Amino acid sequence: MIIVMVPNATEEQILEVVRRLEDRGYGHHISRGVERTIIGAIGTPEDPGLAEQLSRLSGVERVMPILKPYKLVSREHMPDTSPVKVGEFVFGRQKVGVIAGPCSIESREQLMETAEAVKAAGAIALRGGAFKPRTSPYSFQGLGREGLELLAEARQCTGLPVVTEVMDQRQVELVAQYADALQIGARNMSNFDLLREVGRISKPVILKRGYASTVEEWLQAAEYVASEGNLQIILCERGIRTFEVATRFTLDLAGAVVAKLETHLPVIADPSHATGNHKLVNAAAAACIAAGLDGVMVEVHPHPDRALSDGPQSLTPKRFCTLMETLRAVAAAVGREV
Repeated sequence: MIIVMVPNATEEQILEVVRRLEDRGYGHHISRGVERTIIGAIGTPEDPGLAEQLSRLSGVERVMPILKPYKLVSREHMPDTSPVKVGEFVFGRQKVGVIAGPCSIESREQLMETAEAVKAAGAIALRGGAFKPRTSPYSFQGLGREGLELLAEARQCTGLPVVTEVMDQRQVELVAQYADALQIGARNMSNFDLLREVGRISKPVILKRGYASTVEEWLQAAEYVASEGNLQIILCERGIRTFEVATRFTLDLAGAVVAKLETHLPVIADPSHATGNHKLVNAAAAACIAAGLDGVMVEVHPHPDRALSDGPQSLTPKRFCTLMETLRAVAAAVGREV
C-alpha cells in the first residue's frame, strides 16, 4: 500500500505512520515531493485493517492499495518518472542519454581511445566490462581490478562517468569504489542475492532484462533492488530469445514501452546486444528513441575486427558519430534532445 500525506505534513506525523508500519512488520520507503510526502509500505500480504487505521491518522490524506506484485517501482507508487542521475546527467527527463564504450576493457590504449571518441561525439557516460560473463569458460573474461582502475583513469581524463557490470555479490563493494553506476547483466537478472546487495548501496543500478524473462519478472527483479532502499534504478531492454535467428536476440521494443507504462523508473535499451550486428544498431537505436525510451547503451570499439568480445556488434568511432547524428534528429522529431 502507499500512504499519501497531506500537503505540509509534519515530520512527527510522518514518523507516526512509519512507527505503525514497523509495529505490524512492514518496511517502508519515504518519497518526499515538493508538496506531498508518500510512504510506501513494504510487505505482503496487504492488511486492509491496517490501511483503515492509517487512513484515520492525523496528516494522512489517503491510503491506496497497490495490486501489482512490484510495489515500489510501480506507477501506482509514484506516478511521475523518477530521475536517476549518472554523473551529472539525469535519466528520465527530456534529454536522452547515450552510454557508449567497449564490451570488454582490453588495454589502456583501447579504452582511452574509445573514451575520447565517444565523449567527442556526445556520449554522457563510458561503459566498459572489467568482469565479463561469457558462455564459454575459455573466452576472455576481462581484466578484473585492473580494468576498474583503467575505467577510473578514463573518467579522470575525460570527465565521463563510468558504468561497468558487477557479476557477484562479493564484487559489489569493489566495483562500487570505481564505478558511477553498476550494471546487472541479463544472466544475473534473477540473481536475487546480488540484487539485494546492490539495493544496499547508494549508486545507480542499470538492470538488464534477462533474455528469457517476462516484463513482469524484470520489474519484480527491480523490486528486489528497491526493497533494500535503492530506487536509483534504470531498466535496460537488451533483447530476448525467440525463434528468430536473423538477429542475435529479438529487441522487444513493445515490452520496453510496457515497462515505461508500468513503472516510474527510466527505461533504456541496448541495441548492440539485441541485434548482434553493427549494421542494425543505428536503426534499432533510433526506434528506441522514437518509442519514448530514455536512452540507449551501445558498444564502440576502435578496431572491432580485433575485439576480444562482441566485435561484430561494435560500432567504430566514425559509425558512432553517425549514430549520434541520427539520434539527435529522431529525438528532435519527438520533442526531446540528445
